[in-house]
Amino acid sequence: MLVMRSDEEQVRGPGDRDGIDTSTNLSEDRVTGRSGRWRDQLLVAGLVLTACNLRPAVTSLGPLLEEVRHGLHMGAAVAGVLTSVPALCFSVFGVAAPRLARRLGPARVVALGMAAVALGLLVRPWVGSVPGFLTASALALMGIALSNVLMPVVVKRYFPDRVGAMTGLYSMALSLGTAVAAGVTVPVTSALGGDWRLGLAVWGALAVVAVLPWLPFVRKGEPATSSGAVRSAGGPTADHPVPRVSRSRTAWALAVFMGLQSTGAYITMGWLPQIYRDAGLPAGTAGLLLAVTMAVGVPLAFAIPRMAARRPHQGPVVLVLGVAGLVGYAGLYFAPVGGAWAWALILGVANCTFPLALTMVSLRARTSTGVAQLSAFAQSVGYLLAIPGPILIGTLYAHSGGWGLPIAVMSALLVPQMAVGYAAGRDRVVEDELAHR
Repeated sequence: MLVMRSDEEQVRGPGDRDGIDTSTNLSEDRVTGRSGRWRDQLLVAGLVLTACNLRPAVTSLGPLLEEVRHGLHMGAAVAGVLTSVPALCFSVFGVAAPRLARRLGPARVVALGMAAVALGLLVRPWVGSVPGFLTASALALMGIALSNVLMPVVVKRYFPDRVGAMTGLYSMALSLGTAVAAGVTVPVTSALGGDWRLGLAVWGALAVVAVLPWLPFVRKGEPATSSGAVRSAGGPTADHPVPRVSRSRTAWALAVFMGLQSTGAYITMGWLPQIYRDAGLPAGTAGLLLAVTMAVGVPLAFAIPRMAARRPHQGPVVLVLGVAGLVGYAGLYFAPVGGAWAWALILGVANCTFPLALTMVSLRARTSTGVAQLSAFAQSVGYLLAIPGPILIGTLYAHSGGWGLPIAVMSALLVPQMAVGYAAGRDRVVEDELAHR
């Protein structure tokens, strides 16, 4: 029998809430309701602030990449390696997130991840060498990798009745942080005397702020299920691990889709400002164009997950975003300066494949444990597949002396991305798929 509380929380009958006695009086219910709402607000604040810190480590670097290269005596090929470091770290460290979450709880792991981001970003501009810069970047990216994997888990576990809305909220915050870092890094650097080291280090302070909402959960342990959470109808209530998620065709389709869209995203974040600068635009304008590309994703990152979560099949959305990417790349090839702002807007639409992929991760598994395993698998395999892309683009750019061939390769990668994304968008969950196998 279900009892409706004043805060709209649905629980089982007295004495049975996942083995915890729930027979309380009215005043205790009110205290619990207030506590639950405060807990939810902290979780939402933590999600939003964490999401804001998932890309500045990358997008703050693109507008200053030329200055960093000169300051550290870094060649174009090494810069290509640098743009691939995010994908490598996300692949290597992301796979550890589910195990750490089971031992420590996802909230504690996210807090540790944000602390690593803050330390890495504060340290990396001052190490004075390419190996040191890469090491400090890897520390920050390790924290981002853990949080990347666990964001869908936190949503599924604490907001299972609001997956689309909450995924849209933190995806919007992610896009906002991405855009702001891309757009203001050059002006902030100029305001700080033109020192690129200061311009990069300021983003460590934002990561420090993101640790704060998680601190109560580090001290007191994991929060209970959100006050609005209910079990998914028609599915198992036990949150057991999914056996051999790597045997799921849907998991592999989602992983390859994640890899290909990540390839395009990190090529865009790492090289788009350089494409514009080589076409004759100043550094500030190139950074602003990247910011526009990222800013387009702010409203769309909120709208697309909500829309996609209501659809039984997300494949058509994948195709629309893929076509936008083809149009944007064609524009960069034929008229990089004349249509610069249009291509920045269109590529911003195409880059919304990432929040769509995160939404599909939450939808393709039934339980929070299943989402953790699927998220770790899809992101680890996906980012592993994404590693060669930015390196290849940097190598082609260095040897061809222009952007024609690199842009052609970037366009060609969109075709398999649309194919596997359409397959990953089918209405099914990996638990059922593996049970049938």
